[in-house]
Amino acid sequence: MTAPATPSAASRIAVVTGASSGIGAATARQLAAAGYRVVLTARRKDRIEALAEEISAAGHSAAAYALDVTDRAAVDEFATAFRTIGVLVNNAGGALGADPVATSDPEDWRRMYETNVIGTLNLTQALLPALTASGDGTVVVVSSTAGHGTYEGGAGYVAAKHGAHVLAETLRLEIVGTPVRVIEIAPGMVKTDEFALTRFGGDKEKAARVYEGVAEPLTADDVADTITWAVTRPSHVNVDLLVLRPRAQASNTKVHREL
Repeated sequence: MTAPATPSAASRIAVVTGASSGIGAATARQLAAAGYRVVLTARRKDRIEALAEEISAAGHSAAAYALDVTDRAAVDEFATAFRTIGVLVNNAGGALGADPVATSDPEDWRRMYETNVIGTLNLTQALLPALTASGDGTVVVVSSTAGHGTYEGGAGYVAAKHGAHVLAETLRLEIVGTPVRVIEIAPGMVKTDEFALTRFGGDKEKAARVYEGVAEPLTADDVADTITWAVTRPSHVNVDLLVLRPRAQASNTKVHREL
């Protein structure tokens, strides 16, 4: 078994987007524990500042920076703070609605595309020079199994996550030969405090039904552990695409429920 790599001085900064909750917050904690100086970004300043204090109190290094990934001017300003970084985890995203194509809200589609795809593009473009300058950079795109297989009521989210998948796949082709890896992590059913609740506009009953009868959906820590494992492989090892699901989920449309 290959031991985790210790980040070099030039590559020890890890930027995590969407770090105010869920997978982003868990990833920040685990990368910090693995030896990275984590920079937490999200729109909710109070949440990331509290997380940065928590990580620092645990003896690790963290800083918070309030950022909307869809605001390109703000992203470009943020990027000026770094000459080199080692890791960019593009985690900001999310789903809105679960209506069929015929009746879904185009504004939900637009917002999902802006966050999941354009936000990822903005951060990747802005920080790619610093990732390259480190001599050992890693871009992580947190997509979804939705980006690899459609399901009824999910077209807008599927389209957005497929866009994120294609972005990662194309970038890997375009920058081959540079000292930057491109890793895509595609989780299936993950139960977090906010994902389903946000998707259904705060409707707790609808959110609960997503996980009804599923004994052990994935947790944010499960996904963060996978991200951290992929990032800490030796520099010559690129985990192109890693799909993870709970054992109860065989596909996007086949889930074992104990009802």
